[in-house]
Amino acid sequence: MKSALMVWGGWDGHEPKQCVDIFAPFLQEQGYDVRVSDTLDVYTEKDYMQALSLVVPVWTMGSITGEQETGLLEAVRSGVGIAGWHGGMCDAFRQNTEYQFMTGGQWVAHPGGVIPYTVRITKADDPIVAGLGEFAMESEQYYMHTDPGNDVLATTTFSGEHCAWIAGTVMPVVWKRQWGAGRVFYTSLGHVAKDFDVPEARTIVQRGMLWATR
Repeated sequence: MKSALMVWGGWDGHEPKQCVDIFAPFLQEQGYDVRVSDTLDVYTEKDYMQALSLVVPVWTMGSITGEQETGLLEAVRSGVGIAGWHGGMCDAFRQNTEYQFMTGGQWVAHPGGVIPYTVRITKADDPIVAGLGEFAMESEQYYMHTDPGNDVLATTTFSGEHCAWIAGTVMPVVWKRQWGAGRVFYTSLGHVAKDFDVPEARTIVQRGMLWATR
């Protein structure tokens, strides 16, 4: 049986538990044995971590110990998949550069806060976004520092209304990559649980989790 670990915590403003409650049932419906944890200590359970199919981190900001970080990174490097969204994966552990190397990006700003913006599919033949067209969001439009090695599947373009100097900047919204033998999926969508009422946003996370699974 496939197994998934969902770890939630950190800043409550991203509604981590509410978001886990959206996607844990989906994974269970897909035949996963799902464990939900509200502590990073689970990452130190080496045998358990190495045996997983998928890790879904939902933990914004905060800090992680060396032992916890090593447990997570070694699991992914060995082939365990990792999939996440928004600040729950790429605004976590701001001091930990190797974690950021693994995820492929780090949040740095969301000009204007919650605003309307458009997401454009850039790789329509990829199974994570296949059949999806351009769609609208009203949420935080993440400005990120990203790895040029990411396989980018969707982007957004900044208007410059809130920061004139970034007008026209095209920013990745969905990507996938490798970390050792592990598959890594990320989307910057999903500031709060209601963002996943947008069908495309929910579908992208669901497909991304399935793709990342070992």
